[in-house]
Amino acid sequence: MATLFTPALTPSYPLILKSPHGRLLDLRQPQVMGILNLTPDSFFADSRVTSEQDLLTRAEAMLTVGAATLDLGAYSTRPGAADIPPEEEKARLLPAIAALRRAFPEVFLSIDTFRASVAAAALEAGADLVNDVAGGTLDADMFATVGRLRAPYVLMHMRGTPQTMTTLTDYPDDLVLTLLRQFRDQLVALREAGVTDVLLDPGFGFAKTSAQSHELLRRLPELAVLGQPILAGLSRKRLVYQPLGLTAEAALNGTTALHMLALQGGARLLRAHDVPEAVQAVRLFQAVFPA
Repeated sequence: MATLFTPALTPSYPLILKSPHGRLLDLRQPQVMGILNLTPDSFFADSRVTSEQDLLTRAEAMLTVGAATLDLGAYSTRPGAADIPPEEEKARLLPAIAALRRAFPEVFLSIDTFRASVAAAALEAGADLVNDVAGGTLDADMFATVGRLRAPYVLMHMRGTPQTMTTLTDYPDDLVLTLLRQFRDQLVALREAGVTDVLLDPGFGFAKTSAQSHELLRRLPELAVLGQPILAGLSRKRLVYQPLGLTAEAALNGTTALHMLALQGGARLLRAHDVPEAVQAVRLFQAVFPA
């Protein structure tokens, strides 16, 4: 007899991502990506890194409790965030990569950027993966750049820009079907560019209302037809705290609840501000649904 909470079937595609520097990210079991914000205006104030020592302290704490990878962001993508030039993004990002490489040579580093020039500079400085919130839609050179540098890539769904996305939530066709069509075409383009290691991120909260994000989470297993591992970025977002009448600062418990639903839907990587709690969710998921 089927149970209500049956996790998505184990995928048949490769789940070990290889960095251009030889480092590996093993997603045969679900893992956690710790968020390190190098911006002064990220939506969750407690996630903002204030100095190099703060960066290293946060990174060590995340790695100690079980983060498999760290995600560095130097451009805030919260709704209505200020636009900054690529030079400023690189000035925030490259010293952080250098500091982390000195302190943690083997850590698998993800770079949260939608700009090909920033991605190239970061990869050449020692980053391992490009996490593109725009899925290549804001920089025509992104796919070719990632392919040339042989980097794994997170393909996320978004419409517009961080400054306009909240006005672009009308989906005339079925929401999931829209994502499937766009991802399908982008995956073809990525493969033509030589990109072979791709994670899909449905883009919770990006050009989607809270209700649309909830629908997307409920229907997450439908994305498995594309044959790629899924990253879920739910941590402390509006879709968590808005239905509860809370703020991002009070959304840890709600985030953990939705992390479990994402794992049941097939997510292989949880992008989280609160790494200990996300790791606990993964371990409990594995205890209830052993491989």
